[in-house]
Amino acid sequence: MDVERLQKILARRGVASRRKAEEYITAGRVAVNGEIVRELGTRVDPDKDVITVDGKTIAKARMVYLAFHKPLYCITSKTDPQGRPTIMDFLPPAYQNLHPVGRLDWNTEGLLLLTNDGELTFKITHPSHEIKKTYLVWTEPGVGKKELEKLAGGIKLEDGETSPGRARLIEPGLIELTIHEGRNRQVRRMMGALNLPVKRLKRISMGPIELKDLPAGKFRKLTPKEIEKLKKGPGS
Repeated sequence: MDVERLQKILARRGVASRRKAEEYITAGRVAVNGEIVRELGTRVDPDKDVITVDGKTIAKARMVYLAFHKPLYCITSKTDPQGRPTIMDFLPPAYQNLHPVGRLDWNTEGLLLLTNDGELTFKITHPSHEIKKTYLVWTEPGVGKKELEKLAGGIKLEDGETSPGRARLIEPGLIELTIHEGRNRQVRRMMGALNLPVKRLKRISMGPIELKDLPAGKFRKLTPKEIEKLKKGPGS
């Protein structure tokens, strides 16, 4: 196999995200064949070189990819100092090492991807890759063409104008909204800018992955075809 950047290998093996892996390297926590490596551009052969983090050998990890239906009123985190329910409360011990791809608010439900593939996580969450996310937004009846055009065309928020997306009215008081940015509480802030209350918010797709009829609190493994599409990115 060809040599690869060290931080990329660490991310793919589920040690950490690529950015976090870079921090490990510069902090002197990573060694290759017994030698501490601090250079971020270091290239190694993943099939031949022995990589350790904090003295522990990093074996090739079996990559796991799950679609999870996050219920209302739990946080997208492994632990919570306040003792609130977390997404880990719904996963068996074998999947406790997985991390969420992006986040959903405490009072938002719907599709959340979980994996130990740090490289794919970076790809999906980085804004430059423009992974589309579709939400169902329940609000007051009376939303018209003007509001839909504003939601789709871009809305000025305190951190800048949102990128163009897609919005359509499914029925009175129910909007389907597709965006590709991942700003904090973006959908709620977009609705708030139009003085439209959010009664309920549910994410139903991320890229090629759809929630469909997966019950709240349950998960399923992604199919090989779904994983392939995710890795290919937009347009796949």
